[in-house]
Amino acid sequence: MSTQTREPNSRTSLRLWPGVAAAVLLVLIRYVLPAVAPEGEVFGQDVGLIAVLGGVVLAVAIIVWWLFFSRAPWSERLIAIGVMILAAIAIRPLTHISIQNGMMGMMFFIYAIPTTLSLAFVFWAVASRGLPEWPRRTAMVVAILIGCGVWTLARTDGLFGGTAELQWRWTPTAEELLLAQESTAPDALGAPGASASARESSPASSGATSPGPTEPHLAEWPGFRGPARDGVVRGVSINTDWSASPPVEMWRRAVGPGWSSFAVSGDFLYTQEQRGDDEIVACYRVSTGEPVWRHRDGVRFWESNGGAGPRGTPTLHEGRVYAFGATGMLNALDAATGRVVWSRNVGTDTGRVVPDWGFASSPLIVDDVVIVAAAGTLVGYDLASGNPRWKGPSYGGSYSSPHRATVEGVVQVVLLGGPGAISVAPDSGAVLWEHKWGPGPIVQPAVMTDGDILVNGQAVTGGLGTRRLHLTHDDGGWNVEERWTSTGLKPYFNDFVVHEGHAYGFDGNILASISLEDGTRRWKGGRYGNGQMILLAEQDLLLVLSEEGELALVSATPDKFTEVARFQVLDAKTWNHPVMVGDVLLVRNGEEMAAFRMPVASAGR
Repeated sequence: MSTQTREPNSRTSLRLWPGVAAAVLLVLIRYVLPAVAPEGEVFGQDVGLIAVLGGVVLAVAIIVWWLFFSRAPWSERLIAIGVMILAAIAIRPLTHISIQNGMMGMMFFIYAIPTTLSLAFVFWAVASRGLPEWPRRTAMVVAILIGCGVWTLARTDGLFGGTAELQWRWTPTAEELLLAQESTAPDALGAPGASASARESSPASSGATSPGPTEPHLAEWPGFRGPARDGVVRGVSINTDWSASPPVEMWRRAVGPGWSSFAVSGDFLYTQEQRGDDEIVACYRVSTGEPVWRHRDGVRFWESNGGAGPRGTPTLHEGRVYAFGATGMLNALDAATGRVVWSRNVGTDTGRVVPDWGFASSPLIVDDVVIVAAAGTLVGYDLASGNPRWKGPSYGGSYSSPHRATVEGVVQVVLLGGPGAISVAPDSGAVLWEHKWGPGPIVQPAVMTDGDILVNGQAVTGGLGTRRLHLTHDDGGWNVEERWTSTGLKPYFNDFVVHEGHAYGFDGNILASISLEDGTRRWKGGRYGNGQMILLAEQDLLLVLSEEGELALVSATPDKFTEVARFQVLDAKTWNHPVMVGDVLLVRNGEEMAAFRMPVASAGR
């Protein structure tokens, strides 16, 4: 009877086909499927998410194959797993900080190395099956190091379409190109090389290229999502035949990163951006895009999913600009010059640390109080002096902004955050009511004409749905009743609008409409990524700015999804809310901003 060794001979008995099959499936699901159907769905989930999860599952399948079904010598199986663990631990600190911190610190282990490492490992197993033991094991170590080490050559510029936006590590970012341009072209508004002390003591000392507004002007678009924070544009009718009368570009200019939108008053727009180590509140001319003034704070916020820069939008009120930065700086500035009226560090005042995605609230003004949300803590400051007036209870995280609502004649401030939704009195911060439903929302609530409020909930994987709350008030306080909860509209960080008895917004990455009567979905269609929208109320039209920078007109009617027109306006990832004042459309992203003259509808149309 022939004798056998306890460990099989890897050159003659290695079972390769399961590993090869898993590797082929991994390539198909992780790389081919998103390329062929980038906007598709599998089992109701976006292809991008399926590709990532499928890659992880198949990478695990390759490890299982190697450990239990490969017939490799057990010593070789265990050596391979040990080398993989050591290589991952050793190489991660050598990768770019965006790879290390991406996806809540798990990008390297979940998104990156599972695919490249497992594919390199299967390639080694096939290519080296005829080699002697020591050359084979040496090649194994090399393959594992390559599978992990390739990620030292890359960086991510954040998430785009739900997946990482990968670049070569050495390629300059859009912000670096902008700073290089500034360094070679002296800026009358002060280049980043100016001393921090000079910027802090006199942020507008370098003057303005042209006069700013000389007296308070009723702002046409005073801040985030418009006068009522509802994303509704009134009194404007545009020509919807863009093939014959497309939007006309007025100007375009580079800006620093940030997800701020615009506030507009007359010929002046206000926005926030990051330039190097300075967080900036800036004023530009609407008509030309020329800068008027810039206020600089020597702070910088960055995280790998959303990138650098402020998240909030300035608020205009009686000749002043109120701006809340991502690190917690709250500034009241003169709208004409950028001169500091007062400044506070909200993080210090509230004891809240900067959250994972930065402070994202846009200031809300109610009477003589300016209110911001430091994560889940609402805080009010005296409008004139900046002195703290009140601080609300500290709840869990929130990236929403305070929202004014009047219910049964009572003015209140609603915030989606903490337990789900909270309401406080604007003059004292006293809690009026709470409603529990999922922590950490990002979008704004919607106040209906009858006083009911639409809120949303979310989880780590995205939106949970939309809920209609009915509020009543008696001697015992406020009562909150859930009228319905709908999964037909599940916004994540893309705001929705309300129009003629229906809500329109993003269900994941797809537009959807639900009835306000019972929450039933009326239609779903049209993929615009993680875009944003405004409503042209008189024309029953949604003006959608897609994540890819396309502008689309969509009917805001409940019968069916209808896209009316489409036009490219920006070229990079776009999460910022568009603004329309008169016939001028303002758009921006983390790299550039632009103004377009919209075609006006002819009389009688």
